Amino acid sequence: MNPKITKAKAKLMLENPYFGSIVSTLDMRLNSEIETYKSNGEKLDYNESYIEEIDLEDVEFILASSAMHRVLQHQNRAIDRHSKVWSLASDFVVNAMMMQNGFELPIKASYQDRFRGMYVEEVYEVLIDEMEDEYAKEQEEQITQDESLDEEFLQQLFKRLEESDALPKELEYLLKPHKSYQVNWRDELYRYIASYDKSQFSFFPPNMKYLYRGIYIPSLSSDLLSIVVAIDTSGSIDDELLRVFLGEVEAIMENYPHYEIELIQADSKVQSHELFSSGEPLNYEIKGRGATNFIPTFEYIDEKIGTPTLVIYFSDGAGEFPNNPPNYEVLWVSHRAIEVPFGDVIVMEAI
Repeated sequence: MNPKITKAKAKLMLENPYFGSIVSTLDMRLNSEIETYKSNGEKLDYNESYIEEIDLEDVEFILASSAMHRVLQHQNRAIDRHSKVWSLASDFVVNAMMMQNGFELPIKASYQDRFRGMYVEEVYEVLIDEMEDEYAKEQEEQITQDESLDEEFLQQLFKRLEESDALPKELEYLLKPHKSYQVNWRDELYRYIASYDKSQFSFFPPNMKYLYRGIYIPSLSSDLLSIVVAIDTSGSIDDELLRVFLGEVEAIMENYPHYEIELIQADSKVQSHELFSSGEPLNYEIKGRGATNFIPTFEYIDEKIGTPTLVIYFSDGAGEFPNNPPNYEVLWVSHRAIEVPFGDVIVMEAI
């Protein structure tokens, strides 16, 4: 994937988490046969040279607008309508929403202020009334329906960001969210991690590539967030649960490529400590299977690692804890509800 797209996705996750979460569901593909980009809601094809030429803000806009087309399921609502007019109406609705949420429209983007706050069906009827029917028919082409996002995923995302006041403006009138939600523990885990991921981008110094044009965008910071992940490898953790624990570590590395992960295996003592940086495969040998004692792990972190921003501890919580809490954040991830003397707990769904 183009590095600029990766950076734009990371910025969206930090600054506009709703858009960023949806963008992560898009299938992005290189396509040298197109001049710029095209999206049908499910897939986003892009020309590599075009992405390299445009500003990062424009890439963010492309990703966010493609995501919203998918959320609003515009492709699936185009039955018996002129395809070109419907696509234009969809662009007007989504671009108006982008403007309301602080995005800068790329050059030649379709936007008219009069369509703010309107549904795509309403905009479509206005456009049809204003143009010759023959023109609309000449522009006709088949619209391919996309694969809609999982409804449960959208519900969970809406609820989580509603509670943190991080929902995009005008989203509530465009969507009709359900009243009941089920919290997905992986969503909660990634939200928790993202809340500490504040040092990847910095405006001081800004990205020098665009500074001469008076455009200030963040540059990648050399100070990466230090994440310590501790895995309980004691005898009370069976092979299946241990596999899930380590699978989540791999998922974190795939979803957050700018992290450095200090991986610790421990039972009654620290059995291994390895540092994994971006792009490295998670190669490991399971060590442990003794009793559980959390004290040596935290002593080891204090002595060998220092003061990390966040420690994620995968465990069943059945062990001896330190008397005093550490001076850094701790997130416990367990397959069951556990009581801990410090830190937060995320309970995994049934495996």
